[in-house]
Amino acid sequence: MEFTIAQVAQLLGGEVKGPADQKVSRLAKIEEGTQGAISFLSNLKYEQYLYTTAASAVIVSKGFEPKKAYTPTLIVVDNAYTAFTRLLEVYHNALSFRKSGIEEPVYRGQDTEIGEGIYLGAFASIGDYCRIGKNVKIYSQVYIGDNVVIGDNTILYSGVKVYDNCRIGANCTLHANAVIGSDGFGFAPQTDGSYKSIPQLGNVVLEDYVSIGANTTIDCATMPEDSTIIREGAKLDNLIQIAHNVEIGRHTVMAAQSGVSGSCKIGDYCMIGGQVGISGHLHLADHTIITAQSGISKSIDKPGTILSGSPAAENRENLKSQVLVRRLPELEKRVRELEKILKELSLPANSIQ
Repeated sequence: MEFTIAQVAQLLGGEVKGPADQKVSRLAKIEEGTQGAISFLSNLKYEQYLYTTAASAVIVSKGFEPKKAYTPTLIVVDNAYTAFTRLLEVYHNALSFRKSGIEEPVYRGQDTEIGEGIYLGAFASIGDYCRIGKNVKIYSQVYIGDNVVIGDNTILYSGVKVYDNCRIGANCTLHANAVIGSDGFGFAPQTDGSYKSIPQLGNVVLEDYVSIGANTTIDCATMPEDSTIIREGAKLDNLIQIAHNVEIGRHTVMAAQSGVSGSCKIGDYCMIGGQVGISGHLHLADHTIITAQSGISKSIDKPGTILSGSPAAENRENLKSQVLVRRLPELEKRVRELEKILKELSLPANSIQ
């Protein structure tokens, strides 16, 4: 794909400083830019590369003033990082949505409707009574159960599994081997010490613009009329476990290897680091931030709380505790020295107030 710098600037709503008719055909880091590439500068610690890069164009933020001579054409936007992200999105969509048609062999169940612009990769399987929207891309070896609904412009990469009755919104991305709608971990203990499986009869609902990482598993709800819900714009990384009846709020992001236990309600715009564990039946307020490897054992009612540690505490208090823990060897030494002085003075330790 090849565009003029003027066309890119128009797409991003930016102002061109320099020749606008040059053509660009690829994206590159500013330090690795070559002729025909477009890059960006948002972190000023990389400013030095602006004066040496061979990139044809560099996206910069309003207010940036170069300190030396430079050769690239500048595209001035409100926020360089956001604008370059938008460019990456356009580039990604052009690549991801270029596939169309139905490869062979595939399986398509009875009374299943498929929209225009569909791509079905080889060995994909779609069950009965499904509704697949327009421009959906279903890569090879994807399994979709019965009565599943998938919205427009959604991509399911190879190996994705979607169980019966699940609902996936528009403009979603499900990466390789994600599992949507598997059984919740429900087992009833018996008097003889064994466990009896509790049927899991609900479904999973992904709203629009949700992203699910590779090998992430989202369990269905327990009761037939209930759903495990991932709200609009939420982004889940790879290798995440979401248990039955959980609700993840709008535009919440969660990093890899985290786990959420059953019936948790996580608010909107939360940020959850990697390897975080959240106990069952908890509520996390909007804008909660949890740092990596934290363990959450109680609900958080105050929006904007920052938590860290296991068991988790407010980040500031946890940092103070870490400082004290690091000082324990020094404090122990001082206590021993005081005990020695008291012994030499023949005073009982409990006489010092």
